[in-house]
Amino acid sequence: MMLGRPPPSTPSRRWPPLASQASWSRSCAATRCAACSPTSCVVHSRSRGERGSVTAEFAAVVPAVILLLVCCLAGLQLAAQHLRVQDAAASAARSIARGESAATASRLVVRLVPGARVNSEVGGSLVCARVSVPGSIAGALITVAASSCALAGGA
Repeated sequence: MMLGRPPPSTPSRRWPPLASQASWSRSCAATRCAACSPTSCVVHSRSRGERGSVTAEFAAVVPAVILLLVCCLAGLQLAAQHLRVQDAAASAARSIARGESAATASRLVVRLVPGARVNSEVGGSLVCARVSVPGSIAGALITVAASSCALAGGA
């Protein structure tokens, strides 16, 4: 008694199928291949019209993936710029709160973020600085702004 797979050349299962056997379903292609040849399995396409369809689909998807990647990188660049502007606003507010002039705070901000503008307000015991910088990220013109406050007279 022989256990395991049937011999490779059983008359009921032949691969590639004959024209009369073309109605077999594609879902059992692996079963048909295993019955025919235990060492190799090649599935042939039924129609020549499907050739290149994967390449065409890949070519259609690549621009969308690249656009998505560009948008993600632009978002990261925007987040990094916002962090730099926020740090510059905090430094400007602390500098003005310590008693330095607005011109000194403005030079500090321009050194940290080139092209930035500073607006400062003193209200009671708080000194607030608002820093904004115009920019272009992924072709879109935007203004990144941040504000920060510090207690006046701090050391």
